[in-house]
Amino acid sequence: MEVLPAWAPAVGFILMPHAGGLIGISIARREISNWYQTLKKPSWCPPNWMFTPIWGSLYTSMGYGSYLVWKELGGFNEKSMVPLGLYAGNLALNWAWTPMFFGAHKLGWGFLILLLTTGTATATAISWYNINRAAAYLMIPYLTWLSLASAVNYWIWKENSNKK
Repeated sequence: MEVLPAWAPAVGFILMPHAGGLIGISIARREISNWYQTLKKPSWCPPNWMFTPIWGSLYTSMGYGSYLVWKELGGFNEKSMVPLGLYAGNLALNWAWTPMFFGAHKLGWGFLILLLTTGTATATAISWYNINRAAAYLMIPYLTWLSLASAVNYWIWKENSNKK
C-alpha cells in the first residue's frame, strides 16, 4: 500500500481554494471588457490587473492556513468540524460572489454575499486563533481585501443602481 508523501496534504489544501477561483475567472473575464467596463467605479478601485495576483496570494495563504488547522487537529474529525466547516462555508460564499456579481450582474446581491463572506472569514479566523495562531494571522490579508472589495462593491451598486 502506497502512502502519500508528507507534503501532499499541504499542496491539496493550498490548491483547493484556487479551484473555485478558476471557475470565477472564466466568468469574470467574459464580463470585464464588456459589462464591467461600462460601470462607474470609484477612483480608489484597484486596477483590473491586480485582481488575479492578489486573489492567487490570498487563496494560497488561506489554503495553507486551513492545512495548518487540519494538521494541528489531527485531520478531519469532530474537533476540526467547526473550524474547517466555517472555512468551507466561507469558500462557498467566496466562490458565489463572482457568478452573482459578474455573471448575473446583481450588484446588491453581490454586496450581501461579500458581507456574509466577511462574517464567515472573521468567524473562521477567530476559530483558528486558539488552534494555530499562524493560520489565523494568514486570514488577515484576506479580511483586509474583503473590506476593500465590500466598499468597492457597495459604491458600484449605489452609483450604478439606475443602470440596466
